[in-house]
Amino acid sequence: MHALRLSSYTLISALGAGLAPTLAALRAQRSGLARTHWETVDIDTCIGEVPGLDDFSVRSDLAQFDCRNNRLAQRALETDGFSQAVQAAIGRYGARRVGIFLGTSTSGILSSEVAYRQRDPETGALPADHDYHHTQNSYSIADFVRHYFALSGPAFAISTACSSSAKVFGSAQRMIAAGLIDAAIVGGVDSLCLTTLYGFNSLQLVSANACKPFDAHRDGISIGEAAAFILLERGEQAQPGDIVLSGVGESSDAHHMSSPHPEGLGARLAMQAALDMAGLAATDIDYINLHGTSTPSNDAAEDKGVSAVFGTQTPCSSTKGHTGHTLGAAGGAEAIICALALQHDFAPGGVGTTELDPRLASHYLLANLDAPMRHVLSNSFGFGGSNCSLILSKVTA
Repeated sequence: MHALRLSSYTLISALGAGLAPTLAALRAQRSGLARTHWETVDIDTCIGEVPGLDDFSVRSDLAQFDCRNNRLAQRALETDGFSQAVQAAIGRYGARRVGIFLGTSTSGILSSEVAYRQRDPETGALPADHDYHHTQNSYSIADFVRHYFALSGPAFAISTACSSSAKVFGSAQRMIAAGLIDAAIVGGVDSLCLTTLYGFNSLQLVSANACKPFDAHRDGISIGEAAAFILLERGEQAQPGDIVLSGVGESSDAHHMSSPHPEGLGARLAMQAALDMAGLAATDIDYINLHGTSTPSNDAAEDKGVSAVFGTQTPCSSTKGHTGHTLGAAGGAEAIICALALQHDFAPGGVGTTELDPRLASHYLLANLDAPMRHVLSNSFGFGGSNCSLILSKVTA
């Protein structure tokens, strides 16, 4: 593929609002997970909450979109100069030539959960002011960003569980390669809601404590929320030091509705496809950001896939111990973390993990590794066997 330049990017998660606090937390190996009361949740667990969203409102002309998910999105759009970078791209290409491809798993479903509590006791009708179309609808996040920038090019949301905001990179790459657009806003937004907290808890996948990927005693995920946005443009003008998307690999192993293929087959196919597209060998990868959910089966399956493709020496870690599992936003958030690793030449050590599972063979980092970074790979694997691996590279000449 022709590499695509990450012209601008921004991230808000439990680690903080923007790239600087995110980098500081990664450097300090600080987790944003906390045991805290949120909404009406009475599950004993830790979450990765972004504070202040209840006191924030979307822009007045976009009031119909007001919900937790779109509030989180707007806060990110207005961080790290991202909005200004997009406006500049619109000036270069026009409003019809900038696409929007965003991942989410539950969109603004919290607004419907709250509305359900307020339904009419006699008819069961939801409140008249509940706007499903602009809040819970899966397309809401893409529609919100489209209206925020007054764009008129292609825009859609991808909802393939935890691979959602990784797969958007592939969509953007194909659209740009086909000549349909010149730039794309990609990423993902997922916010806390009762559906995911209670849903994953019903599957016995939620840990009572902060998650600990690849630990011998790992026992489940910690759910977080995040908004990640990246502006992609053609890479011909990339300068030394710039970060580019060099490979995308997708697969669907369709092994089980919620469990990965036990031998990591789908993961293996996605990683190899990303390497092939980038024209790289496994030995060229300096760091792998694992999907690393901290469930026994997912970590074991991913470890087998990684070991089959890369062997046991490539440094890797999961940053879900930092942010929690941000579900539909995880792919975009972790791609940005990989961009920071490339930019600052370090691989982040995992947080929360203290005793590595001796049955897992991967070279899992418990401490930050300062080393030159040229190519890094990020894994995002979703329910139903939807897998996506991204390779980001640093331009050196």
